[in-house]
Amino acid sequence: MYERELAARFRQVNGDHPMSAADDAYVSAQFAVLDDLCLTSGREPDAVRLTMPAGLLPLPGYLRSDGAEMVPKDLFALADAAGGPEKPATWFVAHWADPSVGRQEWEAYLSGQYVCLQSVRPETIQRKEQLTTEITAAPHDPDAGSPEWSARLHAAIDELDALEPAFTPYDRLRFGRPTSRDLCIDAMRARFPRGTAPTSTGR
Repeated sequence: MYERELAARFRQVNGDHPMSAADDAYVSAQFAVLDDLCLTSGREPDAVRLTMPAGLLPLPGYLRSDGAEMVPKDLFALADAAGGPEKPATWFVAHWADPSVGRQEWEAYLSGQYVCLQSVRPETIQRKEQLTTEITAAPHDPDAGSPEWSARLHAAIDELDALEPAFTPYDRLRFGRPTSRDLCIDAMRARFPRGTAPTSTGR
């Protein structure tokens, strides 16, 4: 029963899009089956399922084509860092200077759609936002095209690359648009190939 209710909530948030064999392979490598993660961490799966619609843990990131609920491998780490399953919202929001922004990010986290990060924590969410903003604005920098600019741009792209997973075609279906990897990593590397690093004049 709880599995059906959670699946219905997942589709309400993400739409009803098919998972291909490639999608299944990707999420099986990148994520954990909820039941398996609960077993290894000593938690009861149905009790965990109940916390998701209640806004204490995020929805699954994916539903595999066999119905398995796929969740981040560190699903419980954020609640543990906050000091317990009843405290994560307050702890999470406190990481933003503007509480309204923090609450918006918390709601986004609960949707389960933060599949754009290898590990979802306030600091990685904030850093991803900083990097995507910097990379998107880079073509308009006053020194655009210079070796120094190229080095700075590719350092930001490389850092974002390390934060983000590869994504899968299913993500483009449910989001209805290219992913941040498509726009800020792959497209920017193709548009601005890595240039020669500036030569130091120091001795």
